[in-house]
Amino acid sequence: MKITPLDIKKQEFKKVMRGYDPVEVDTFLDMMAVEFEELFRQSKELREKLIELDTQLKDYRQIEKSLQQTLLQAQETTGRMYDAARKEADLILKEAESQSQTIIQKANSDALRVQGDYSNLQAKKESLIGRLRVLLSSELDLLKTLELGTDPKLGGDESQGTGKATIHLEDVLNNIEDDRTS
Repeated sequence: MKITPLDIKKQEFKKVMRGYDPVEVDTFLDMMAVEFEELFRQSKELREKLIELDTQLKDYRQIEKSLQQTLLQAQETTGRMYDAARKEADLILKEAESQSQTIIQKANSDALRVQGDYSNLQAKKESLIGRLRVLLSSELDLLKTLELGTDPKLGGDESQGTGKATIHLEDVLNNIEDDRTS
């Protein structure tokens, strides 16, 4: 049974002889009623505060749960982003390696082509030098013949005595030009 401050104030006791002083008992009951009323008010405030704190605690637990889920999602997202970045980096690296291999192969083929061109130019140079030697030798022979006093008009050929045909400078230059274009 719940006792309220009003119950304490209205409480009546039997009167007996040799009992307690009624004024003193009434004063004590009044003091108890005031004190009980204060305790009752505090109890009510504490219950209200407890309900409020319970509500806040539920809200905080919900927020905590939400934060944990958010943190977990952030960790998962970070992991996925890390994996994606690593895969992209691997892909970029593979592409770079492939491109470098292509560049190396092209450089090697260019080097071989340049080397072949160089060899061709060397061969053309040697051929030209050989032709010029023949031409100069022929012309030297012609000079020797002229110095010895032989008449070039006798044979009708300027290369008389050399056994070689006359080579004109224009023909040599044309041959050189043809070699360059081919």
